Amino acid sequence: MNLQTKVIIPKASFEISHQSKILLMGSCFSENIGSKLIDSKFSVNVNPFGILYNPVSIFNAVSRLLDKESFNHKDFIHYNDCYHSLMHHGSFSNTNLDEAIDHVNAEFNLAANQLDNADVLLITLGTSYVFRWNESGEVVGNCHRIPSDKFSRERLTVESIFLSWTKLINRIIALNPNIKIIFTVSPIRHFKDGAHENQLSKAILHLSIDYLMQEFPENTFYFAAYEIMMDQLRDYRFYTDDMLHPTALTQSYIWDRFSETYFTKETQEINVEWQKIRKAISHRPNNTNSNEYQQFLSRTISNLEAFEESYIYLSCFHEKQQLTQLLKSLK
Repeated sequence: MNLQTKVIIPKASFEISHQSKILLMGSCFSENIGSKLIDSKFSVNVNPFGILYNPVSIFNAVSRLLDKESFNHKDFIHYNDCYHSLMHHGSFSNTNLDEAIDHVNAEFNLAANQLDNADVLLITLGTSYVFRWNESGEVVGNCHRIPSDKFSRERLTVESIFLSWTKLINRIIALNPNIKIIFTVSPIRHFKDGAHENQLSKAILHLSIDYLMQEFPENTFYFAAYEIMMDQLRDYRFYTDDMLHPTALTQSYIWDRFSETYFTKETQEINVEWQKIRKAISHRPNNTNSNEYQQFLSRTISNLEAFEESYIYLSCFHEKQQLTQLLKSLK
């Protein structure tokens, strides 16, 4: 008996390997997939502006990366003893303005360089609703708990998203003709908007992406993370206690579907091999001073060296340094 309706996802027309350069931007799905890519030693840059939810904020962020326009004190506001950028997530806020600017620009410069040479740009859209800063009229990436009367809320249209992103994608392709842009829609429901309003919001995102794929069939693609969670993993055992976010098991399953869709066979084999080594690196026995554990560390270091020799484009320098220092401390 089949108790699930499996979402069919055809193998992609292009492949992602460990030599691919990947930039991920958007809401939580980008964070989830990004962290797994990092854990699997891919060349990635994840959310250089922090988590962003709506198409306009992501559009503004990517546009600024293309413009190479770094940030200064004029881009920050002061509220509740902190300096905030309205284009960034709260994780970039700081009580010290200079430190906030330095942090923002460090991430910005890395991402700008990554975008210039990226093989893949993965964009996750979360909601069609936006908040405008009344003082300037600009759409913000984060409200930073500033009183709601400082903002105006509205819902974007398919047409506005399509027109703005058409211009942006043309700019990206002009810079990087071979780039592959993968769109996803976050499966996390925004129930604070209301159940029906959330459905309308997600529908606008789906339609916008579909129109963009028709406009740019060689460069834009869609990964069905939303459908996997909504239609295949429908049972609430796949959700955390808030009944909205995916569990670790769910994230792993979606990662597996992403892997089989985009990764080469060799890439998948490398991932399996690396995860075994990674598990060994994190192993800590009850008695760390035993000879047996020191031998285990020596074998793991040897495995890291063999892994590097097999895949010369992957570095294990930090892992070897970590284990070597640990081994020396035990002798």
